[in-house]
Amino acid sequence: MNIEYINPFIEASQTVIKQITTFEAKLGKVYLKTAPYRSEDLIIMVGLTGKIRGQAIFSMKKSLGMKIASSMMMGMPVTEFDEMSKSAISEMANMIMGNAATILYNKGINIDITPPSLLMGENLQITPNKMKTICVPLIVGDSDVVELDISSEI
Repeated sequence: MNIEYINPFIEASQTVIKQITTFEAKLGKVYLKTAPYRSEDLIIMVGLTGKIRGQAIFSMKKSLGMKIASSMMMGMPVTEFDEMSKSAISEMANMIMGNAATILYNKGINIDITPPSLLMGENLQITPNKMKTICVPLIVGDSDVVELDISSEI
């Protein structure tokens, strides 16, 4: 995948996370993942169509997801993932992907995104079929990590 396609996802992620949480989202070392790969216990998946065909997967620990949902709900305590907090964290992914799509559009690269799907569980394993996956780790706050995995057709 062309690096010019990845930068808008990084820019949008850092901007939206800062806006909704006030935490800085520092870029970790970007790398290529080999399928199948393990994921954290909270995943938000968004499909990509158009010039980039594939999916974006936001992966994080459930505890970080609850912190983000709490921030998005004006500091309301989140101790479990109910429908409201699931909706909030899914909306974060939707906001990031919408911003990335806008940045790409302004560069002449048209993509569409699907509504986000939220998955929770232990020992989640992901196998993108016939796609390469680039992992963009974002360090949120002191040590929490949101991994953005962008998979696209070969």
